[in-house]
Amino acid sequence: MAPWDDVSYKRTILETCPPGSNGRDSALFNLALALRDRFKEEENFGDLDEAIILHRDALQQRLSRRSGRSSSLHSLALCLSERYDSQGVVADLEEAVTLGRAAVELRLPGHPDRAVTLHNLACDLRKRFEKYALMYDLDEAIELHRAALELCPSGHRSRSSSLHSLARCLTDRYDSQGAVADLEEAVTLGRAALELRLPGHPDRAVTLHNLAYVLRKRFRKYALMYDLDEAIELHRAALELRPSGHPNRSSSLRMLSLCLSDRYESQGEVADLEEAVTLGRAALELRLPGHPDRAVTLDNLACDLGKRFRKYARMYDLDEAIELHRAALELRPSGHRDRSSSLHELAFCLSQRYDSQGAVADLEEAVAFGRAALELLLPGDPDRAVTLNNLACDLRKRFRKYALMYDLDEAIELHRAALELRPSGHPNRSSSLRMLSLCLSDRYESQREVADLEEAVTLGRAALELRLPGHPDRAVTLDNLARNLRKRFKKYARMDDLDEAIELHRAVLELRPAGRPNRSSSLRMLSLCLSDRYESQGEVTDLKEIVTLGRAAVELYPIGHPSRASSLHDLAQRLAKLFRHQPIAADLNEATALEQEALQLLSPG
Repeated sequence: MAPWDDVSYKRTILETCPPGSNGRDSALFNLALALRDRFKEEENFGDLDEAIILHRDALQQRLSRRSGRSSSLHSLALCLSERYDSQGVVADLEEAVTLGRAAVELRLPGHPDRAVTLHNLACDLRKRFEKYALMYDLDEAIELHRAALELCPSGHRSRSSSLHSLARCLTDRYDSQGAVADLEEAVTLGRAALELRLPGHPDRAVTLHNLAYVLRKRFRKYALMYDLDEAIELHRAALELRPSGHPNRSSSLRMLSLCLSDRYESQGEVADLEEAVTLGRAALELRLPGHPDRAVTLDNLACDLGKRFRKYARMYDLDEAIELHRAALELRPSGHRDRSSSLHELAFCLSQRYDSQGAVADLEEAVAFGRAALELLLPGDPDRAVTLNNLACDLRKRFRKYALMYDLDEAIELHRAALELRPSGHPNRSSSLRMLSLCLSDRYESQREVADLEEAVTLGRAALELRLPGHPDRAVTLDNLARNLRKRFKKYARMDDLDEAIELHRAVLELRPAGRPNRSSSLRMLSLCLSDRYESQGEVTDLKEIVTLGRAAVELYPIGHPSRASSLHDLAQRLAKLFRHQPIAADLNEATALEQEALQLLSPG
């Protein structure tokens, strides 16, 4: 019978049962059930509201009847829970929990419907946990789901539902408390649920989705690629089951995009990043203004565009990322739990645009947003360290622009605070050590306080110890330490500092072969250190190496390059110095020819 016909039929029956007559409670109850069925198909909230009123009337008439009363309590709780899902009125959820508890009390062990009643109460407690984050609600929900699962042994039609719901609650608890046992059990239960929901099962898509979601969490815990690869395949399978027009298609698009973006971060396969961007755009198209998840979708797409900018340096990607982050921020007003994240990400993108284009307005805005993000992240927040770090980096950039010492002093204090939050073993400790070292070195340059230089060297050594051979940032860490050792040599003229600086710069040069963007800088810094040693010790071998490095520098600057003239001049000066030490005519002739070429490049026209 069609829902509309069933409602009409049940309404007719109710009309034959006037108030006070036998069977009126059942007629009220059955009409309420029919109205709820029609609501689930047509989503007419008038049907749900009327079903709730009728269930209340039926419950009132079953005050002293144990058998029918538990059904009324359970069914009214279901309707109130569904209205909470649609309208968000907390009073409905609270009443659903109260009624669910009362139903469980009446459906004692052995009752045929005890399992479903335990399950539904557990689901409502999880909803209340999502609202208030009270762990006792989630812990109780888990215990109730375990009890329901025991009542749904292998072969029971509701077993897959119990497995799936328990897995979700355990995932929530892992997110809150980080107990790996919860995560592992969630994966196991998710797999068991999927095995029961074979192709064609109406809930297969959501089970694929949730198992993939948990596997991504395990990947982010252990960095095991097979977890991420499986998550991607499961999300692809779920997406196939959610074609155009499916209400959950946007969720599958977004989650698959996140996983592909994670794999790009781990393996650097550009195809993954490109697909992540494409899927992110598709998800955003489905989450129009007003959609509750539009902000997070804007944010994710913006982050992937930022990654693509860092890969290809195409400004339009960064510009779009900034606009998307601005749009997400507008959807996260004061008090929104994710506002700090939007402020932080927007500040990061603006800082990158300042690095590329030098517009001071971008840097000023980056500092302002960074401060706002930090104010929202109180001590104990897991994202406080990275926000401290990024704000400190932007303040250092502003110091390098305007030379205002209070910016640098604040940057140093912020980096110290970030370092305290990154103890031994923290994956980002080396970054904090290096950045604090850089700031202290800058302050030494400005104020000549030797204690700053000494600390910069100490921190640089500590950073280098954490960035072993093979680390992607080892070269820059070697370079920074070598520069500070040269500064200390300039202060105290201790040859051991200069010798070590030279060896460190040699190591950097090996990590920056031909074609690397910073090779010219390494050639220059090694040449400067060798020149210092030549001036101190007069070893001609150092001078000859300086000439060799100068030739390598010239090769990096073809005709037309703006730095070719200066590199030619530098090489000519080195050859001239070598000639004065060892008068070989060929060196002087070459020096003369190089100076003439440099002069031609600098001459107008």
